[in-house]
Amino acid sequence: MRRLLVCVVIVIIAYSTREFWFEPTKKALASSVDSIQEWSGDTTFDFSFEFVDDFLRAVLPVEEQAEEEAVAVEAPAPDLVTPEDTFFSVHNIELGDTKQEVEEEVGEPKRVTVNEYGLEWYAYHSDYQNFFMVSYNENDLVKGLYTNQDLLASESGITYGTPQQVVREQLGEPIDVLRKGLFSYKLNEEEAYDLFELEDSYVTMFYDEHQDLTVTGIQIMDHDVEQDKRSLYADQDEALRDGFEYQLFDVMNAERVAHDLPILVWAEDVRYTARKHSADMAEKRYFDHTNLEGKSPYDRMQEDGIRFRTAGENLAMGQFSSIYAHEGLMNSLGHREAILNAQFENVGIGVAFGEEGQPFFTEKFYTR
Repeated sequence: MRRLLVCVVIVIIAYSTREFWFEPTKKALASSVDSIQEWSGDTTFDFSFEFVDDFLRAVLPVEEQAEEEAVAVEAPAPDLVTPEDTFFSVHNIELGDTKQEVEEEVGEPKRVTVNEYGLEWYAYHSDYQNFFMVSYNENDLVKGLYTNQDLLASESGITYGTPQQVVREQLGEPIDVLRKGLFSYKLNEEEAYDLFELEDSYVTMFYDEHQDLTVTGIQIMDHDVEQDKRSLYADQDEALRDGFEYQLFDVMNAERVAHDLPILVWAEDVRYTARKHSADMAEKRYFDHTNLEGKSPYDRMQEDGIRFRTAGENLAMGQFSSIYAHEGLMNSLGHREAILNAQFENVGIGVAFGEEGQPFFTEKFYTR
């Protein structure tokens, strides 16, 4: 009888103090199990320590306090107006506006990164709602704009969701050759975008092949800025590599928010894994999820000590920038499903450049 009473007392004490020992013990035990477990690409391991908690709840039911859940604050959408001086505006911002005017309207940027034009993308958003990016010149005048959300307005009535046919009726036939000085570059007609040369700018309309070829994004670049970029691929350096990685991350999260999905968390550990694979492909001139040593994406993550329950990988190569890479991936069903996978929680992105300056992109998703 005395032993029974002692056991009951131990159970009561254990449950009443669970907030101090449950999570640390769970993590320690899970880590120990993980260290001896043999992983495989087709197998996931989910150690469940919750049975202890369930047992204690069953034998000692108590009234629990409701946990407060973080509620995302919905940012109000701007009232879009027809642009006055240019064909298009993004978030009511036009080419030629000043940085001061932009930031008086939307506040300071969330991130500033180098882009392929030798300028920088300033990313503005509220938890990736109302997301857009702006490039300024040395005089703080707007020279480039991009968004993949419903922030587009135009004098011709073209907006987010407008069919490609209507866009071409309003703007004419897109160009299929981009001329830069003495050189001409043939554009990839298989990709779902149109490039239009307007009076003062180059406008790229991106379309969603899975939504009846409707407008899903726009990039507007000042005519002189585009022409000053003398080749299709920019001079590569670490600043541009980092810029492409973060730009792809931001554009991807803006896409997820537009599809009512939670944002992904930047994972520095798997960024290292992704960057190594991009560099390996660039150096050894191949393009595949499995490297030349036969190692899968899961093998490479495990080698770097990354724990996961589920994981995925997207690859892209040869696009002009992260914007073009993302838009292309969204039109490939398997890659699109990875980007919009509600189960993924973390992502790391790695970029490397080939001999001709062409970027290699690796996106690695996972959930612990």
